[in-house]
Amino acid sequence: MKYNKINNLIGWICFLVATVTYTLTLEPSVSFWDCGEFIASAFKMQVVHQPGAPLFLMIERFFSLLAFGDVTKVAYFMNLGSAIASAATILFLFWTITALAKKMLVKAGEEINTSKMISIMGAGAVGALAYTFSDSFWFSAVEAEVYALSSLFTAIVFWGILKWEAHADEPQADRWLLFIAYIMGLSIGIHLLNLLTIPAIAFVYYFRKTVKPTTAGIFKTFIVGVLILAVVQYGIIQYLISFGAYFDLFFVNTLGMGFGTGVLFFALVLITALVLGIRHSIKHRKHVLNLALLSTVLIIFGYASYAMIVIRAKADPNLNNSDPDNAFALLGYLNREQYGDRPLLFGPNYNSQRVAVKEGKNLYRKGEDKYEIAGKKTDYEYDRKTPFPRMYSDDPRHVEYYRDMTGLDETQFPTLFDNIGFLFKYQIGNMYMRYFMWNFVGRQNDDQGQGSLYEGQWLSGIKPVDGILLGNQSNLPPSIVESKAYNRFFFLPLIIGILGAVWHFKRNQKDAGIVALLFFFTGLAIVLYLNQKPLEPRERDYAYAGSFYAFAIWIGFGVLAIREWLEKKVTPKNAAIGATVVSMFAAPIIMAAQGWDDHDRSTKMVAHDIAVDYLESCAPNAILFTYGDNDTYPLWYAQEVEGIRPDIRLVNLSLFDTDWYINGMKRKMNESEPLPITMKESQYVQGVRDVMYYQDYKIAGSVELKSILEVLLSDNDEDKVQVTETTKENFIPTKNFHITVNKEDVLKTGTVNPADADKIAPIMQWTFNKGYVTKGTLAMFDILAHNNWKRPIYFASTVPSDQYNGLDSYLYNEGLALRLMPLTPDTAANRAELINAPVLYNNVMNKFKWGNIKDAKYLDPQSADDISIFSNVWNNTVTGMLKEGKVGEAKKAANKYLEVMPTKFYGMRSMMGTYFMAENFYTLGETAKANAIVTRCADYIQKELIYLADVSDSKNRLVGMQNVRLGMSFLNQMANTASQYKQMPLADKLNNQFRALETRFGPYLAQE
Repeated sequence: MKYNKINNLIGWICFLVATVTYTLTLEPSVSFWDCGEFIASAFKMQVVHQPGAPLFLMIERFFSLLAFGDVTKVAYFMNLGSAIASAATILFLFWTITALAKKMLVKAGEEINTSKMISIMGAGAVGALAYTFSDSFWFSAVEAEVYALSSLFTAIVFWGILKWEAHADEPQADRWLLFIAYIMGLSIGIHLLNLLTIPAIAFVYYFRKTVKPTTAGIFKTFIVGVLILAVVQYGIIQYLISFGAYFDLFFVNTLGMGFGTGVLFFALVLITALVLGIRHSIKHRKHVLNLALLSTVLIIFGYASYAMIVIRAKADPNLNNSDPDNAFALLGYLNREQYGDRPLLFGPNYNSQRVAVKEGKNLYRKGEDKYEIAGKKTDYEYDRKTPFPRMYSDDPRHVEYYRDMTGLDETQFPTLFDNIGFLFKYQIGNMYMRYFMWNFVGRQNDDQGQGSLYEGQWLSGIKPVDGILLGNQSNLPPSIVESKAYNRFFFLPLIIGILGAVWHFKRNQKDAGIVALLFFFTGLAIVLYLNQKPLEPRERDYAYAGSFYAFAIWIGFGVLAIREWLEKKVTPKNAAIGATVVSMFAAPIIMAAQGWDDHDRSTKMVAHDIAVDYLESCAPNAILFTYGDNDTYPLWYAQEVEGIRPDIRLVNLSLFDTDWYINGMKRKMNESEPLPITMKESQYVQGVRDVMYYQDYKIAGSVELKSILEVLLSDNDEDKVQVTETTKENFIPTKNFHITVNKEDVLKTGTVNPADADKIAPIMQWTFNKGYVTKGTLAMFDILAHNNWKRPIYFASTVPSDQYNGLDSYLYNEGLALRLMPLTPDTAANRAELINAPVLYNNVMNKFKWGNIKDAKYLDPQSADDISIFSNVWNNTVTGMLKEGKVGEAKKAANKYLEVMPTKFYGMRSMMGTYFMAENFYTLGETAKANAIVTRCADYIQKELIYLADVSDSKNRLVGMQNVRLGMSFLNQMANTASQYKQMPLADKLNNQFRALETRFGPYLAQE
């Protein structure tokens, strides 16, 4: 009883420490990436991207109620939901460590003495708090993402199997196994990472039920564990839905019954079979069969949270990803079909040639009264394949990265060993071990890293890298030493964890093997399964947090290892106290001290404010085309939760190629009327007009866009070309398009200011910039052809230029969005000069918010990267005002820039934006301010490049070539600018800096 009280008390203290930590460092509003979509969807119970997270949404909806109607606090309380879930994870981790430690230190029936009590509790506290302050877990704990809640369910499951083990000889012990099954079923509605604990659970069961384990038994247990994992992931999660879908196909298409009748019949068959099977197992006392069937039922019960997805999809909410309102749509949703496949055991390399297309099973979509064939699943056949393909993407950027990393030239075909080399060097080395070291050794900064010299590498204060001792900080660049993410743990958490693992394996190989299996399946097994391509848009360390959880158990056992050594010197009680104190300082305390400043997001509002700025860039009732996650999801949050600019229709071009998304655009959303899309659903459903290619018909001049649209939507054979022996497809006969502009419409709708009426072009003419048209492009053409300037049309400034579809010359910058305006193109103007200056100035000075980027305690990498976006807005504003001859307004804007923008540089990119503002200050006659900015920029460049020069000398080759060329170019430009404005002392200083660096890098640049 005393042990239980102390165990519970200290466990809840760890929970309290974690709760306070995460609450104090919580992001106060929406975060970047998926958080905006999750918050918006949870708030209104909508459908998120595949494969969905219905239970997560329902739980977060509960936390949103704590805002008591204040919509500006909804995101905070959903973030708090992640914080509490993460703190609860720490609670269960503590109890897991103490359970394992007690099992090794205390024999059955033995009284726990003081030294052992301190050792067990010390191990639990050190391990749990080390994980509390680990980088990857902490990052997910302060935002509304699925990984915090997923970690909690993983912790509960592993703790649950230890509870079963402790009570396995009791009559009702198997209730713990059923509890685990239900928790796993529930976890499917959050994230599938929880399932990776199954092999470890299988071994706990085997070792507890087997008196003398054998090698064959261990091998069989591993196979059984993997099979159970496969049965749950594929058999239950996917094939149950697949069976239901094909039953429904038969009932609807063959028997002529209504949609869903086949699913209901299959559900009755399944329920009947499970009930009869359970009765049979009870009647004939088949314990294992009974346990398996009951577990299956409970997993399905938990999995039933996905009913929310179908129910809400049928309600057609604003956010309704994939519209999974029928059996086949739900099947595709769960199978993540929109993300495509990747080879695992056998497949092509990046330079394998496609020689044929192999057709597979039919793909079905829901029609008016039956299921229709939408096409066939297809796979490419290749001239050469290899076992274990790791370098399979033929994206030119990926190919260049593969070759650069492996040293292969254009004529060489990667071998099995080349692929294994890439696995170890990149997928394990850079995309797993780097993250592992971030958490337990330290890191130089949190810049997005793909193996470059000083972007997101791991380090400590004593680790030599590239011939330079990083403990000597005098030669480190400011991008490292000034980064709050420059964390140095001096290898101490790693060393303690390794000591704990070694001690664990020496004392109890069975339990140590189980923890190792958990470590492997939630870490390296994910690496093998994901088969990650290079140049991901964001770091992916959150996927491996489960393996860091397992290592934290060993950090706790490090206390026991140190205690055992100290017992040779001092009394057991003092050894226990000393080991706990030493380990506490060497792991959790140093991790908290180093990591607090780069996890404290409590003063950052960048994602929220930039979303507001995107929306406020647009005129009333606008159509805003976006492209990526971060120019879409925060905007969804702003509209759906806070009701900011609900008149604007957001159109994500990445989703626009799907029929369900176009359907949504044809409905009213919030205060936005349906888009002017005239196409019928039958003209763009899945499998129809997916891609239409360009055929040059040598048409002179340009063609009216409405005529192009008619050709693309025509069902006449003469408007199609033969694609295969049996099929014909529509095509585009020319790339030269135009829209006839009605001047009165343009002026009446306020698209163009009356003062600029003489600039309106009678015909808006452009050249389409692609060789094919997708259904998303087709829908955009439909909007352009039939909008008649009634609704303003914008592209987010972060949309890739190829998505403008050739309209570049008509897009005018009004802030964070480019407005389509039918003005006669100025052939002398470049993209940067297309500015609607008056509107831009009003937006920047009166409407925009700046995310508190100047005073925020910490900016995460995405927020820091957005400083460059803000800098571009300010520079465009000042230059736009100067072009208009409004010097006073330009000065006001330039000075406000200094008020809201940070003085700190977050890499070369943010330095560049600051320097361009210095040029504006020179133009405005503010030479003192300009000189101060230029001096800061030049000193920053010099320190960065001196570091690269030192590393280049140690390697005898140029390192960081892009930054070297960029930095020297800017330094030279700064010197010329200073000279141009008669700032000779500064110009001389800059020239001297440039010449010194030119001397250092000259030999290397000559070799390039």
